[in-house]
Formats: sequence, C-alpha cells, structure tokens
Amino acid sequence: ENKVDWALAEQLAFASLLTEGISVRLTGQDSIRGTFSHRHAAIVIENTDEKYFPLKNISPDQAPFSIYDSPLNEYGVLGFEYGYSLAYPEGLTIWEAQYGDFANVAQVIIDQYISAAGEKWGIMNGLVLFLPHGYEGQGPEHSSARIERMLSLCANYNLQVMSPTTPANFFHLLRRQVLWKVRIPLIIYTPKSLLRNPLAVSPLDQLSSGSFQKIIADEKSREGLAETLVFTFGKIYYELFEKRKNLVRNEVALVRVEQLYPFPHEEIEKIIKDNPRAGKILWVQDEPANMGVWPYIRSKYPDLKLNLISRRESASPAEGLSARHKQSLEKIFNEVFE
Repeated sequence: ENKVDWALAEQLAFASLLTEGISVRLTGQDSIRGTFSHRHAAIVIENTDEKYFPLKNISPDQAPFSIYDSPLNEYGVLGFEYGYSLAYPEGLTIWEAQYGDFANVAQVIIDQYISAAGEKWGIMNGLVLFLPHGYEGQGPEHSSARIERMLSLCANYNLQVMSPTTPANFFHLLRRQVLWKVRIPLIIYTPKSLLRNPLAVSPLDQLSSGSFQKIIADEKSREGLAETLVFTFGKIYYELFEKRKNLVRNEVALVRVEQLYPFPHEEIEKIIKDNPRAGKILWVQDEPANMGVWPYIRSKYPDLKLNLISRRESASPAEGLSARHKQSLEKIFNEVFE
C-alpha cells in the first residue's frame, strides 16, 4: 500500500545518506538485530559464520556503513562514539541504548561533554542518541529513558530532544541532522510497541517530500473546532486515538508535540488561540506527574495554562505490575474523555 513502517524509514534514511556519500555509524548492545527484532541490519548466511549487510552493498561508490554490537558498558561506548563524532563530523554517528533507561550508566558523558561542551569549550558535536522509551507495562527498568533528566540539561539551544511518532518524521530528522551546516547533539526517544503498530506508518510520498514537523496537529484542531484540546507526545497518542475512535468523541483534538526541546511554545500558543471553543486544554503524558515533559513545561511555560493528566507522582519510573500499569492507563483515559 506504499506505506513505510519505522524500521524501513530508518533503513531508507541510512541508505539515502550512504548513496549521497555520507557515512553512517551505529553502535549499541543489540543494534545489528535491533533490540526489538526490527532492524535486521545483518543477515546470517546459513551453514557459515558470515553475515551479509544489505546497507553495505547498495552501490560500488556508496559511503561506508558501520554497525556494531557493543558490550553492556554504556559509559565507555558512548564516550568512544562522542570522540568519534568529534573527529568525523561529516558522518552520521549514532549510539543506541538497548533500553533508554540504560543511558543512566553513561550519564557522566552526557553531563560532562554532550550537553555542556558547546558552552564550556565552544565545541560543536552532532552525535545522535537513540533511547527506546515507552510505557508498555514492562516494569521500572524497561520503560523510561528519563526525559525529565535530559530536559533539565537543556539551555541556550545546546541539545535537540525529539520524540517523533511517525516514520516520515523520523526519516527527515535523521537526514536533517547530518545535512545541516551546524552540529548540535540530538536525543531521539525511539519507540518500542510503535515498531509494530499498524497505525504508526507513513505514506511513501511523505518521505520523498516534506520535512521534519515540530508539531503534528489533527484535523479538528486545524479547523479550530476543538472542544477539548489535548497536547501529548510519544506512543500514548495512538492509544488516545484508538480510545477517541471507540468512544466517538470527535470533539477531542489530539496534537502531537514531536520536538520537546527547543520547546515549540509559540506553535502551541497559536493552536490554543485558534481553538476558542476549547473548554479543556490538557497536557497528557504516560509518565508520572513528576517525570516526563511536564516538570519542564510547568517550570518554563506556566503561561500556557495546560492542565496535566498523567500517572500519579512516583519514586519509581514505572509500575512493577502489568495489571497496575493497565489500571493507571485506564485512569488517564477516563480523565481525558470524562
């Protein structure tokens, strides 16, 4: 049907850069296969110990493609990739955490170098971090990439923090990162369940044209007819979309914020202004109230007058029981669509 899922959009972004002479390098604990069995960057040749890498075999004059499975030593590996991206800024260099939570073991590299080097030493860097993030009931160590922690490091345009929800937006974001003349580190909260969600696909022509979108507004909010205006991000958008469809609550508009920093404050203000009938203006997130994007919004943009709907404040990033996770999610739905 000429539609592209997340994994294919990533492969097409890499392939297009390689054919344009731009090298791509990706390192992570299970990056060749993809932690969630989505990437398949190498195909094992039966009855041998050889592997075939499709992205290394596009054309004779393509740029190099390098992908490595690394040990569970995030501090060392991310430090190496940071240095590599400094030495070779012309290429796309990516470090991928097996789960976004595992970035905490490399936090000293993020704090000391990635977030601060621009202001401390005037050093530009274009390293990309893939941090799988999403509340699927998998427990505290496999849910949260600590968005609030990364946003607390943001100031003076030192980082880009993104949570794209469509393959097309992901495709354009990856290409833009290395085609730009500037180099600013890029943190992408990549999905888990959305890798196989049939709704999380993009028409092929959205890859061959267009560009990265900071915000994706739905039809109701674009028309200015929303009675409830929901701003959200990440995979909970698709769950809210399905719930709205089942309840036939078409007066509820769902607006996806794909760029978390620099925060698109003015764009959100405009959407609110363009929907004067909206009696409820909400920020809805999967994360507990003291985590995710909300603490940043509440601190920096109190003028937006957004009302939070989320899981309750918690010392743990996520519930330990799948049943409790589902109860919390259902409570979010009930509050949004009451």
